[in-house]
Amino acid sequence: MRPRHVAIAVVIAAIWGVNFVVIDVGLASLPPLLFAGVRFVAAAFPAVLFVRRPAIPWRWFVLIGLPLGVGQFGLLFISMHIGMPAGLSSLVLQTQALFTALFAAAMLRERPRRTQLAGMAVAFAGIALIGLSLGQGSPLLAFALCVGAAGMWGLANIGLRKAQPPDAFGFMVWVSLVPPLPLLALSVIFEGPRADLHALAHVSAGGLGALFYVAYVSTLLGFGTWGWLMRRYDAGQVAMYSLLVPPFGMASAALFLGEPITLIDAVAALLIVGGVGLGGVRRRRTAVRPERLPQPAAVR
Repeated sequence: MRPRHVAIAVVIAAIWGVNFVVIDVGLASLPPLLFAGVRFVAAAFPAVLFVRRPAIPWRWFVLIGLPLGVGQFGLLFISMHIGMPAGLSSLVLQTQALFTALFAAAMLRERPRRTQLAGMAVAFAGIALIGLSLGQGSPLLAFALCVGAAGMWGLANIGLRKAQPPDAFGFMVWVSLVPPLPLLALSVIFEGPRADLHALAHVSAGGLGALFYVAYVSTLLGFGTWGWLMRRYDAGQVAMYSLLVPPFGMASAALFLGEPITLIDAVAALLIVGGVGLGGVRRRRTAVRPERLPQPAAVR
């Protein structure tokens, strides 16, 4: 990757790392599914009135919007709501890089290298260590949902890779139209309309600030730029830069939320970040430009 693109990836990592603290603040005011649904409503409107829809088939918006919005964020918000710490969530979620590499091998025929396979083994050892640690104090369900959210993000990464939207920012604006209805419907079913209305009527200033950050900074700016990078480089290569998110996430959670970083957490972080980093080791190659990308045999 070019140096300026590496710098952009680092900025995205910082935005997403701090985002976990912001989500924790928002969850104090809004139920998780409602919070996830409202964030995409905010991301889509009124921007959709001024941003032209990218010239790709509608089905791509659905095939990416469902795993990204409903899958990743729905599962992540519920996970944090029922007990997954913000700092560890930032760490576990970045296994999306491993899921991206696995899905890329299955769907894009990108053969995993030996270093990628070794990195996956090391990183998943770190995930197992966190699971064993959380089983002694925090709900394992929260941990499992966070891992599921990482898998959904990896699936969305593959969708971005194959859809190749010409305008990443415009695509994120329009794809934000997909998650609200299913998320809000699930919120009404599982969280209840009365609880939703009460939360919206009594949302705090911190909740509004969190909504602004996750909708406009994390979603539109972060994922819009992420998709832009995905169009130019291998899906697995870009995803490996997410290893920078956990340090920002764990440090900000410790600083602002007072979450302790235990020895087990530190060892697990080294295993996960080290494994993801090992998976990202590759021979020097020329960046893949949009016009040289292989075209999919059929549009899903």
